[in-house]
Amino acid sequence: MTSSRAITPIAEGVVPWPDDLAQLYTERGWWRGAALGAELLAAADAHPDAGALVDGDVRLTHRSLVARADALAGRLVDDLGLQREDRIVVQLPNCWEFVVLTVACLRAGIVPVMALPAHRQHELGHLAAHSESAALAVPATLRGFDHAEMAEELRAGSDTLEHVLVVGDPVRPGHVDLTALCAEPDDPAAVRARWDAEQPSSRSVAVFLLSGGTTGLPKLIARTHDDYAYNARASAELCGLGPDTVYLGTLPASHNFPLACPGILGTLLTGGRVVMLPSPEPERVFATIAAEGVTVATAVPAVAQRWLAHATEHGAEQLRTLQLLQVGGARLADEVARTVRPVLGCTLQQVFGMAEGLLNYTRLDDPENVICTTQGRPMSPGDEVRVVDELDRDVPDDTPGALLTRGPYTPRGYYRAPEQNARAFTPDGWYRSGDVVRRRPDGNLVVEGRDKDMINRGGEKISAEAVENLAYQLLPQVASVAAVAMPDTQLGERVCLYAVLKPGTALTLGDVRQALARAGVATFTWPEHLEIVDELRTTKVGKIDKKALREDIAARLPAREDPRS
Repeated sequence: MTSSRAITPIAEGVVPWPDDLAQLYTERGWWRGAALGAELLAAADAHPDAGALVDGDVRLTHRSLVARADALAGRLVDDLGLQREDRIVVQLPNCWEFVVLTVACLRAGIVPVMALPAHRQHELGHLAAHSESAALAVPATLRGFDHAEMAEELRAGSDTLEHVLVVGDPVRPGHVDLTALCAEPDDPAAVRARWDAEQPSSRSVAVFLLSGGTTGLPKLIARTHDDYAYNARASAELCGLGPDTVYLGTLPASHNFPLACPGILGTLLTGGRVVMLPSPEPERVFATIAAEGVTVATAVPAVAQRWLAHATEHGAEQLRTLQLLQVGGARLADEVARTVRPVLGCTLQQVFGMAEGLLNYTRLDDPENVICTTQGRPMSPGDEVRVVDELDRDVPDDTPGALLTRGPYTPRGYYRAPEQNARAFTPDGWYRSGDVVRRRPDGNLVVEGRDKDMINRGGEKISAEAVENLAYQLLPQVASVAAVAMPDTQLGERVCLYAVLKPGTALTLGDVRQALARAGVATFTWPEHLEIVDELRTTKVGKIDKKALREDIAARLPAREDPRS
């Protein structure tokens, strides 16, 4: 079966690395010139009968996982008519089919567009149109929402979507049962030989990740086989992963952090075992860690705080095998970071990175003070990092500034996005991450916030992250907080603090300001408005949604009113 669809060749929308840098990255061994799927197959060959993937009652060995992936690759091509460099929007929860589909795409040169389960028609329609995707993979239903119906509506309105692949029941007429397509092949050697002989180029796009942040529709980040294999492989080495690793995936698997930092792909590349869970709910997470002997888990700060609270209340006996907790996605407050080892009994690793490339890790053998008060240092010797002022002039160590970066796994531009690229990348390839950081003399970075998360109070720049850290340190009543800018006609912006309180406690703005006064904190950084809420709004990947909070306070408290209440 073949398709008559006319789509834009991917290469026309990708900003390539300069040839001299590509040669350098290859000479240094960072790029190996092999397709990521081939690297996964080589790892499976070294540990064929070891467990690779667990999802509830489904348990796959490395041999079975790659055999299913190769068979699925053949069915996508032969039965559905997909071709190399066709795109497929993947909107699946944490399930074994997600992993098999991802590896199948890597083997066949079909490019997955990694959507999130929380996306809806607005985002998915944009992703499908912008990527010119031929297929969409969804759960039948998830948390009461009919994804299959949404997918059908998207297909009906699309010029390129031809197939809807579904996990779960029911699979309605006209849709494809993805679980059935993932069945074991009758002749694994034959299907493997086919894809071994038809590997995609290592310089071609392996996967489209989505840009982070909360403004606008997602941009597509084209990650090649060379750079994304290095991303996962080097992360796995730095984090000490190996055949005995049991990695727990609870964050959305399509996100860069749980996918390849080192995540699912890094674990598989080292012969370890991946355990998939659909949510980070503490009771189930703790039980799964105990049952599966999990050694590595990942969380965003809000999730880590829930796990810490659960362990404080119920004990951490179930976490005896847990060796490493990675926390990333946003800065973990120093005061919270210091509780991880004593409460959970494992090493904390702070991870500060971006789907656009650069990854920073605290090292496993770093002093506790480094682990708890910094967000780590660049993973690769090829990472270039600059911290600059508003005129792109480098600033001294210990001075906050905007982060610029480039390197062997940081692409040089977004896919088919010349206007965004002109803003986000310098002419010589430096990516403007939007993060405000401070580089210490030892090379570790401290995240001060986002450039849009800096509160400009009459010319004084206030880090929302710093205000939040003080709140955690000084206010025992708070369970979670977020500091945001609120509009003010006199000063432009003032500081607003949103707070979720611990049960049975109370807090007033006067309490906050008195605590800051006792601590000797500069008065211009003090919150000038307090909002007590039941929960903080979050983005689709679980980060606190600062944009939504800024919009909320602007609606509650128009700039013409005096905010000091």
